[in-house]
Amino acid sequence: MPRFSIIVPCFKVQGFLRECLDSVLEQSYRDLEVIAVDDRSPDGCGAILDEYAALDDRVRVLHLPENAGLGRARNAGLPHASGDYLFFLDSDDTLTPGALRAMSDRLDEAADPDVLVFDYARTYWWGGTRRNALAHVLADCGDATFTAAEHPEILDLLMVVWNKVYRRDFVTENEFRFPPGYYEDTPWTFPVMLSARRIATLDRICLNYRQRRQGNILSTTSRKHFDIHDQYERVFAFVDSRPELAGWRPYLHRKMGDHCLDILAKPDRLPPSDRGEFFRRTAELFARHRPAGEPVPTELRVLQGPYAAYVAWRQGTRAGRELARRAAQARGAAAERVRRGVSVVQSRRPLDPRLVVYSAFSHRGVLGDPGAVYRKAREIAPQLRGVWVVRDEETADRLPDGVEHVLLDSPAYRRVTARAGFFVNNVNWPGTLAKRPGSVHVHTHQGTPLKHMAADLLDRPGARHGVDVPQMLRRADRWDHSLVANPHSELVWERAYPCHFTSARTGSPRNDVLVNADAQAGPLARARLGIPADHTVVLYAPTRREYVRGGHVDRIDLARFAAGLGEGHTLVVRLHPSLATGHARGMGLSDLHRRGIVVDATDVPDVEDVMLAADVLVTDYSALMFDYALLDRPIVVHADDWAAYAASRGTYFDITAEPPGHVSRSYEELAGLMASGSWRDEESARLRAAFRERFCVFDDGRAAERVVRTLLLGEEMTGPATVRVPAPAVPGDVLASR
Repeated sequence: MPRFSIIVPCFKVQGFLRECLDSVLEQSYRDLEVIAVDDRSPDGCGAILDEYAALDDRVRVLHLPENAGLGRARNAGLPHASGDYLFFLDSDDTLTPGALRAMSDRLDEAADPDVLVFDYARTYWWGGTRRNALAHVLADCGDATFTAAEHPEILDLLMVVWNKVYRRDFVTENEFRFPPGYYEDTPWTFPVMLSARRIATLDRICLNYRQRRQGNILSTTSRKHFDIHDQYERVFAFVDSRPELAGWRPYLHRKMGDHCLDILAKPDRLPPSDRGEFFRRTAELFARHRPAGEPVPTELRVLQGPYAAYVAWRQGTRAGRELARRAAQARGAAAERVRRGVSVVQSRRPLDPRLVVYSAFSHRGVLGDPGAVYRKAREIAPQLRGVWVVRDEETADRLPDGVEHVLLDSPAYRRVTARAGFFVNNVNWPGTLAKRPGSVHVHTHQGTPLKHMAADLLDRPGARHGVDVPQMLRRADRWDHSLVANPHSELVWERAYPCHFTSARTGSPRNDVLVNADAQAGPLARARLGIPADHTVVLYAPTRREYVRGGHVDRIDLARFAAGLGEGHTLVVRLHPSLATGHARGMGLSDLHRRGIVVDATDVPDVEDVMLAADVLVTDYSALMFDYALLDRPIVVHADDWAAYAASRGTYFDITAEPPGHVSRSYEELAGLMASGSWRDEESARLRAAFRERFCVFDDGRAAERVVRTLLLGEEMTGPATVRVPAPAVPGDVLASR
C-alpha cells in the first residue's frame, strides 16, 4: 500500500502535462502511485499518459469514454486509489522538489491526521512567482492537530482541493465525492474541513499553482458560473445532515454571499445579459439560507434589494473610488507644497555640526556599518546627537532603548535631514533628500564586491533589470567619503561609482566585532541561537541569482546536507536579505527550522552574531566570505553554477581560481569535503591566508573609531598597522576607463 495516491485528471493540457508528471515521478520520495484520468481529452494527453505508464509501473491510466468534467474525473480515480492519503493534483500544476518527503514527514509527526494543509506559490506565465499571502496561517496554527472550530482561520485559506492531502479512510467513511459543474471544490472542501477531527498544517510550499495566461475555466465568460448556486446548496444540505455542524451556518452564509458577489463583480465571468439573473438567484439563495436572528453584514446588504440598486451601488463604488483617488492626489499635491515650504525654511537655518543622521538597509534599523559607527560615537563622542531614519512604526518598535529616531518622510525627518551636519548610510538616501553645502555624507557600502555593481552593470542588462543606474549615480554624487576595507574595494567603488567622493581606508566598522572577538564570543553567539556549545556549526549562506526571476535557486537539498553532516553538527542557514521576504523560505527552510533539522538565521538582525557562531562557512558567491575571513576560520565555496552566475551578473575576479578555501563543483564534492574533514586541512589554511592578505588589510578592529574620529570629529588617527597594496584585484579590462 503506497503512502500517497495522486489522482491527476487531464483535459486539454498536453503542453503542461509532462512537467506535471515529471514533478511527481522525480520526487526523492518514491512511495506513491499516480492515477491519471484521461477525461476524453481531444489533444495528446491520452498518449502522453500511456507513454508514462509504459515507463513507470507507479502510473496507472484511466481513459474515460466521454468527457465527465473535473470533479467526476477525480471521482473516477477514487476507486482505484490504494494509498494512505489522497492527493488531487491538477495536471497543469507541479510539485516542488522534496514536497512529498516533507508531507510524509509531517504526517508521521502528526500521527496521520485526517487532513494535511500545505502551502503553495502562484507561478505566472510571464515568469513571476508569488507565495500565498496567507501563508502565516499555516504557522500560526501550531504543531498540534486541531479542528476547524479550534482554528477557524484555516478556512480563510484558498478553499481548493489541491492544497491538501486527505486520509483515504476518512474520505471513504464520510463518502465524500465531487459534484459535477464549475466550483466543484466548494462542496468538497467545506464538508471535508468541517468534518475533520484532526487537521495538521505544513508551512512549506509544496505546489506551484500555474497562473495560465488563458485557459482557466473559472476566468471564462459562461453561464456555467451559475453552478456556484447549486454548489452552495450542496454545502448547506451537508450541514443540515450533520446537526453538530449547525453552528457553521452563519459563517457559510456570509461566505456564500461574498463568493457570489465576487463572481458578479468580475466583468469576464458572465455575459452582460445574464448578470441580472445571476444577481437575483444569488439574492434568493442568500435569503433562503439566512440563519434566523443573524444580522446581515453591511457589505452584503445589497443582496436584500433589487438588481438596479446593486448596479447603482457598484457604479457608486467606482465613482467613490475615483473621487477618493482624485482627493488623494489633491492632498498629495498640497502636502508636497507644504513640504517644499518647510524645506525652504529649514534650509535657511544653519547646519548642526553635532547632528548625525543614520540609516541602514533601506531604513530597517540599527544595523551594519552605520550601526557600528553609531554605537562607537555614543561611546567616544557623546556630544554628537545620532538620529536614525526608520521606515515605519513596526521598525521603530524594534529599536533598542534610547535610540532617537524619525519616520521616513515625516515632518521630523524633513527637519533633521535639513539641518544635519553628517549622514551615514549603507544604501543611497532617497532622491528627495537635497544635500546642503557643508553637510558630509559617509557611505559605508555593504561589503567587499565580487559581483558587478552600479555603472559596471550597464553592460549586464539582465543583472540591472529594475535598477536605474543613472539615478543611482546621481544619488551617489552626494557622497563625500566611501569606506573601503581593502585596495580591491577602493578600485571597484571608484570605477563603479564615477563620482566626486574620497575613498576612506577605514576598514568595515561592522567587522570590528569579528576582529576583536575573544574566546567567549563564539559560545555566547551559539547560546543566543540555541545551538549546543559542543556542536560543529556549519553556516550555509547562499546569494541571489540574476539568471532566474525572483533570484532564488535551490542549489542544495538542505535536509540531505544536514543529515550528511551527522551527529554533533548543526547546519545554520542565512538567506540573502533580498530573499528573506519572498517564497524562498517557504520552499522548505521554514519547515526544517520548525523541526529542528536546521537553524534558519535569516532574521537574526546582526549577521556578525551568526558568523561568530560558525566553525565553517559554506557559501557560493556571497560577499559574506570577505567578512568571515577575518575570523580565520575555514571557508568552502560551492560553485556548481559559477559559469552561469558569472555570465549573468558579471564578477570582478574568478573566485574559483582565487578562493578562500576549497571549491566544490557538485553536491557530491561538497559532501565529500565535509565528510572527510578536508574542509579544514592545510590546503584550506593556505588558500585562506592568501585571501586574507588580499582582502583583510584595512580591518584592524578600530574601523568604527576611525570613522568617528577622522570623519565626524575631524581628528587625526593612524591607519591600520600594515597597509600593503597587492596586485590589483580587478582585471585590466575592468579598470580601463569607459
